[in-house]
Amino acid sequence: MQALLDKAFARPVVAKIRDFVSQNDYQAFLIGGYVRDLFLYRDSKDIDIVVEKNGIQFANELAKYLGVKKVAVFKTYGTAQLVYKGMEIEVVNARKESYTTESRNPAVEQGTLQDDQNRRDFTINALAIKIGNKPELIDPFNGLGHLDQQIIKTPLDPDLTFSDDPLRMMRAIRFACQLGFRIEEKTFEAIRKNAHRLEIISQERITTEFNKIMESPVPSIGFYLLEEAGLLELFFPEFIELKGTERINGLSHKDNFHHTLEVLDNVARLSDKLWLRYAAVFHDIAKPATKRFEPKIGFTFHGHEDKGSRMVKPIFRRMKLPLGDPMKYVSKMVLLHLRPIALTKEIVTDSAIRRLIVDAEDDIEDLLLLCKCDITSKNEKKKVKYLNNLEEVRDKIQKVIAADEIRNWQPLVTGNHLMEWISFEHPRQIGELKSALREAILEGELSNDFEVSKQFVLDLASRNGLTLKT
Repeated sequence: MQALLDKAFARPVVAKIRDFVSQNDYQAFLIGGYVRDLFLYRDSKDIDIVVEKNGIQFANELAKYLGVKKVAVFKTYGTAQLVYKGMEIEVVNARKESYTTESRNPAVEQGTLQDDQNRRDFTINALAIKIGNKPELIDPFNGLGHLDQQIIKTPLDPDLTFSDDPLRMMRAIRFACQLGFRIEEKTFEAIRKNAHRLEIISQERITTEFNKIMESPVPSIGFYLLEEAGLLELFFPEFIELKGTERINGLSHKDNFHHTLEVLDNVARLSDKLWLRYAAVFHDIAKPATKRFEPKIGFTFHGHEDKGSRMVKPIFRRMKLPLGDPMKYVSKMVLLHLRPIALTKEIVTDSAIRRLIVDAEDDIEDLLLLCKCDITSKNEKKKVKYLNNLEEVRDKIQKVIAADEIRNWQPLVTGNHLMEWISFEHPRQIGELKSALREAILEGELSNDFEVSKQFVLDLASRNGLTLKT
């Protein structure tokens, strides 16, 4: 134990903090994630310090000692933040908290270390180490034991803990998902009981926690816990609608809730990209809305890729996810996710491959990875066949890219060129000419050469009775 406590001060920045405390009259303690991660043998980029009295003064004097010029101070909560050599140091004045039912923002008053540990969300985050030449572990709630048992548990009554600050329910599931821990039974029952309290939390804070679940090693763990607790339906009801199967005349369809989470975990094993993981989550999101039963075929979901792509933006907007490139990327992935698989079921033409490359742009590899992860058949022969077919499509893509230099392809002749060369009676005629040129190049009837393209559009315009300016 002593060796591990000494290790807490092995990092130069923490050793400097200890030296500062030793030279001044402060009662200060390492607490929270830094201590938890120390005992889990995980790296931590953040350092949380609790100071009994004068926390902001401590932060300002520490900053001067470390040569840090900027300190962010939050007087209401007696906290201050500074960054030193890439590590964020947060200093908290030991405090008591009291809540009202309408808000997660507590009334704060000065307290002791014990008061501060009482207000912590989970026992594993209430572990503290006294800063000094003889470090001492302060563990009033058996947090160390819960780390060994891999349990998420609140220090005090979980019902009060979650009612006071409902965001802690999301955090409990996030930690369970990130660490692979289980939530203690009484604690999880309190989450279920207080799930409705999540409505007082801003969507931005909910989404921050949800993204951390999405980025965890096995994100499906978090989804299943969120669903079981009654939290997921409160901020992502569309995903809940994927649950369940239906059987008519002996014909049924798979449970798209479980299938989607299987695809998500497949992606998570192969990629850390958050937005590719979101593409996995959204790829079948429109199946409930497009489900139909056809007596001779069974259940169909025609057009779910198109409708799903259009559902991305309003859901992103509601969940306060970024509406720029990430949203466009996810929407595109959803729209295209069936295309590579469809190409495995037919004779693959160069023109079909070109269209896919042009539509996917730089994201063709991500699209192929998503398609690979979407192959979840329990029939091993079918699975191997689909994967082999997908590899053939990948090989074909590489050959077409090499032969055509078509990645990020755009026609060299633009709309401005067309207006310079031709007199148009209606703007749609410009679009029709551009589409005809694009199709001719994608079909391999025309090389993407400026002069060749110019002659093509001039000839076509002339045949359609348009007046040429040149």
